[in-house]
Amino acid sequence: MQGVVSGRSILITGAGGSLGSALAKAIVQLDPRRLILLDHSERNLHEIDSELKANPPRVSHMSVLGDICDAGLLSEIFERHRPEIVYHAAAFKHVPLMERNPLAVVRNNALGTDTLARISRTAGISELVMVSTDKAVNPISVMGASKRVAELVLLRRDNSRKHMRALRLGNILGSVGSVVPTFLLQISQGGPVTVTHPEVSRYFHTMSEAVELVLLTSAVEVGGGIFIPQLGTPVKILDMARQLVADFQSQSKSAQEIPVTITGLRPGDKMSEEFLAADESAEPTSDIGLLRVNTVEMPSERFDAHMAILARSVEQRNLPSMMEALCQMVPEYQPTEELDGLWQDSSVPLE
Repeated sequence: MQGVVSGRSILITGAGGSLGSALAKAIVQLDPRRLILLDHSERNLHEIDSELKANPPRVSHMSVLGDICDAGLLSEIFERHRPEIVYHAAAFKHVPLMERNPLAVVRNNALGTDTLARISRTAGISELVMVSTDKAVNPISVMGASKRVAELVLLRRDNSRKHMRALRLGNILGSVGSVVPTFLLQISQGGPVTVTHPEVSRYFHTMSEAVELVLLTSAVEVGGGIFIPQLGTPVKILDMARQLVADFQSQSKSAQEIPVTITGLRPGDKMSEEFLAADESAEPTSDIGLLRVNTVEMPSERFDAHMAILARSVEQRNLPSMMEALCQMVPEYQPTEELDGLWQDSSVPLE
């Protein structure tokens, strides 16, 4: 993997987030020529900027506070710093929150990715790797649907010389907002530990595994497209919660009872996630840890027309029009009852 980034200029979007910052810390060890960190959170960007400055090796890096939807900023970054590889980790990802903010998540995840991909391709990058999600497969959340559109964006912008790749990941242990830190906080407070459903299961990666998979995706000897990791076994969230409680009680030698309660599925939650849709298949790549997905692509003219409607709808804050375009682009998307009612009744105010 060092051969991919060594001596090259690297851009990381979402560089202050959990995965983005872990990528930055891994990449500086691989001897890049320059590292450009882009994030819209001042606090998060300051933290990773300070950490990289404080810890050798002191690779030249530039921290840019801004938004992937800002075409002018992106053009300036590519013109001034000439990134050759882009790791695109910027995304809104918290499912229930995004169900209440559908315009924001589509703007950031779908339209922001399109802006980044178009400008990257014009600027002549060799590789763009986006972190996607298993929630993009047969989505029932607007977050998942927005990431599926982002995948389609990369398929549309890919060519033989400028590879656009998406890597579908499951849940990353330890990332901000993930279930394990939430459970540990609840346990430290004496409970209850809240699980949405006794049969809910998820695929998990450690942070180091996720970073390795992202870097492998940029190094694999194949063109663009969508990639998935070799799958392990999904974990039942209830079993995880009970194990964390048992570990805490064992380590603290506490007899305190910490209850685990079932709260019900939240809007946009699925019982289990998938890495492949029914009309998709996977094939081996040059790396044993990755599979390349054969997926259905939308004809270019139709895709471009829908993206234009999507962009105009978001700009005008026209939720019914945006949702109609989203459902046209991702026909397998099944909006939740809450969101479906929201966009069918345009008189309902957004939060």
